[in-house]
Amino acid sequence: MVKSTLFHLTEHSLESSKNKVLRNAVHVEEAEVEKCVRDVMKEKKIEQRDTRFKTNLHISLLQISGYKKLYLDVENLRKVPYDSENEEHEEQLIELWNLLMPHENLKARISKQWCDIGFQGDDPKTDFRGMGLLGLVNLVYFSKHYTNEARQILSRSNHPKLGYSYAIVGINLTEMAYSLLKNGALKGHLYNMVSGLPQMEHFHQFYCYLVYEFDKFWFEEEPESIMHFNQYREKFHEKIKGLLLDYNVVLTLQDTKKP
Repeated sequence: MVKSTLFHLTEHSLESSKNKVLRNAVHVEEAEVEKCVRDVMKEKKIEQRDTRFKTNLHISLLQISGYKKLYLDVENLRKVPYDSENEEHEEQLIELWNLLMPHENLKARISKQWCDIGFQGDDPKTDFRGMGLLGLVNLVYFSKHYTNEARQILSRSNHPKLGYSYAIVGINLTEMAYSLLKNGALKGHLYNMVSGLPQMEHFHQFYCYLVYEFDKFWFEEEPESIMHFNQYREKFHEKIKGLLLDYNVVLTLQDTKKP
């Protein structure tokens, strides 16, 4: 039985239990996991010497609590509005430009040049309203860790017929990753990918997968124009949701790029 199946079954059986101790186990904090494991074993009259059961339950509860914590961390970052008075925010924005446009200097902070990397106007801060700082952090992460791919996709996004706004679409894909995390659809992927607690890094990695795959999908579909973006975005969304239903699923860019 694959790992994510075990965790899903554990989570479901605990949530649907008539026993309060078992039901509460899915809401346990990381620091309380060990005690919770002992309590569950006591309630179920399982010998504490049963190390296999104890280990499996311990890992499952860590994964369940870790997923909840990851969602809270992502949500907290999303709630941070982009602030042009904040030096760290500004530094990340300039870093994004430098990563994507290494041979072109940004002439001014407020500039039409931002449109060259797919923002809507001369000040990108207005484009981050929906996803807050999370949108920027995702864009920078992809550009920093997959610089060649990011530059290639930016170049492709300038295609005369099939072009799209690179940064705007990137922020839109942040919303997609966020909503999949929020509704629990990423559980199987994260349970299979991470043996310990899922971290923000793992969310960023999933985002990178979406950006890379969406670009491929867009050019394979050849939409008539950018006006049909929402229709194709939803088609891509459904494709990803379908992939995430597989209990063996691991959607990472490293796996995608293997020959």
